Amino acid sequence: MTTGKINVSVENIFPLIKKFLYSDHEIFLRELISNATDATLKLKHLTSIGEANVEYGNPVIEVRIDKEGKKLHIIDQGIGMTAEEVEKYINQVAFSGAEEFLDKYKDSAKDTGIIGHFGLGFYSAFMVADKVEITTKSFKDEPAAHWTCDGSPEFTLEPSDKQERGTEIILHISEDSTEFLEESRIGGLLAKYNKFMPVPIKFGTRTEKKPFGVGEDEKMEEVEVDNIINNPNPAWTKQPSDLSKEDYQSFYRELYPMQFEEPLFNIHLNVDHPFNLTGILYFPKLSKDLQIQKDKIQLYQNQVFVTDNVEGIVPEFLTMLRGVIDSPDIPLNVSRSYLQADGNVKKISNYITRKVADKLKSLFNENREDFEQKWNDIKIVLEYGMLSEDKFYEKAGAFALYPTVDDKFFTLDELKDSLKDNQTDKDGKLVVLYAQNKDAQHSYIDSAKAKGYEVLLLDSPIVSHLIQKLEGDNENLTFTRVDSDHIDNLIKKDENAISKLSEDEQEKLKTTVQEIVPSTTYTVQLEALDSEAAPFIITQPEFMRRMKEMSQSGGGGMFGMGNFPDMYNLVVNSNSELAATILNTEDKTAQESLVKQALDLAKLSQNLLKGEELTAFVKRSFGLIK
Repeated sequence: MTTGKINVSVENIFPLIKKFLYSDHEIFLRELISNATDATLKLKHLTSIGEANVEYGNPVIEVRIDKEGKKLHIIDQGIGMTAEEVEKYINQVAFSGAEEFLDKYKDSAKDTGIIGHFGLGFYSAFMVADKVEITTKSFKDEPAAHWTCDGSPEFTLEPSDKQERGTEIILHISEDSTEFLEESRIGGLLAKYNKFMPVPIKFGTRTEKKPFGVGEDEKMEEVEVDNIINNPNPAWTKQPSDLSKEDYQSFYRELYPMQFEEPLFNIHLNVDHPFNLTGILYFPKLSKDLQIQKDKIQLYQNQVFVTDNVEGIVPEFLTMLRGVIDSPDIPLNVSRSYLQADGNVKKISNYITRKVADKLKSLFNENREDFEQKWNDIKIVLEYGMLSEDKFYEKAGAFALYPTVDDKFFTLDELKDSLKDNQTDKDGKLVVLYAQNKDAQHSYIDSAKAKGYEVLLLDSPIVSHLIQKLEGDNENLTFTRVDSDHIDNLIKKDENAISKLSEDEQEKLKTTVQEIVPSTTYTVQLEALDSEAAPFIITQPEFMRRMKEMSQSGGGGMFGMGNFPDMYNLVVNSNSELAATILNTEDKTAQESLVKQALDLAKLSQNLLKGEELTAFVKRSFGLIK
């Protein structure tokens, strides 16, 4: 048997790093600035514990373009390296200096914000550069070093005359990557990836007007100042107690400068056990449309932007929110570009769900009136959450609201208590009446209110799914839309109502109507209603309507269930004058015209009359007037 160690050849690994390690070549700038940030924060930590006898000062990281020389410079004033450290950290592929540092100072440095992990970030420079130089001087009293490599395994390492502490990396940009010599391109990348890095980043200069002189002689002059492109202390890194409402709104505008509407409220995430996670989530004003633009939450790792695709770490229903999540414990792939499957991801997702639910409950308890005013703007997110996350559903009973057509708001428990004396069916179930469109269902709402019933307004596109779940969890509760076939008690005079027509007349009337209306769409029913009730009333089978709504709201996506046909009940009021007129009209043409006119009026009240049918109705109506 032979044993040994596998030898990984740098000659073989270099092309792989250059071509396949990073899916997007622009990542190189993020990685190099992350390294510069680590170098600066290491120095800050060592000076704070007395291991570096130098002045920390106010270091910045500078990015400088030399377009003529086709070079890009990244300069820091951090810890620097000796020649020996260059050999160790640069020439040994995947040796992470950041990881070694954190391991050495694991007790005192755990909260320093040091970013590095895999030790491969530096090599991303070769994706865009033919040659890379490093000039570096350690904080220790040792000579500076100059390292050069042209992308092959060959390198040179020699002394340098650099006097200032820190490291300068020079990228000789290759011909196929000259876009990275454009100021707009580099500025865009800095804004995308490094907007909230914890060390100030300088990119060029800008002019500012500053006063000079004294008293009456004071004047303004334009001066050039360093252009610092990042905010090293973003709101999510601070304690909630240190931030005002204006601070949160200001940070929202910083995140979304093109968003003109203020968010409704925010939730500040801050946990350090069993994982570390901070962030701020904002509830924007949302429409009823489920197709809301997602990818608005930004994921950071130690203030380094990673992605705006937070699927997995943020529960799906909350991806409609906006804001920032930052966690060093989120498992990323080696290029820090996407999430990897990990037990921590689910734990973090569960925590965010719980934290959001707790915050909503506190907002409800602290100012219910304000919460009610915001309900219609946030309900689509919360209803979706109740359907998709069991843990959220359990907590939502404390704050989920059910508004009425008269703008009153109930929790589910309050609703049950309100209905128990007046809206109980023959089986003892509480009947919750609801409308989905106040205008289209106006006559039915009026009929229900006239009898003293409470009618909810549930108009979100997923309401059918939600009431299915609520009914399943509350066996003594049933939801019925005001125009459904389950609410005969709203249009009947009483259980013992007597028809003015004999049984033979009723049968004849039913047959007459059935011969005229389409049997594929309508089931004709005769009911002895109040004489003031409408002659023809269209209702829809509750089950079929719900199935159709769920099919439409799913659209083949989360609730897709196929297509359901349109089926309606046509309730003919046998006590109406029109019923008697139809029955006694011997002219078949006139009789048919009356039935069609009455049917179209019923359809019109349900917003079902459209296209050719509406045109024919208008033409027929003018004929009747004439």
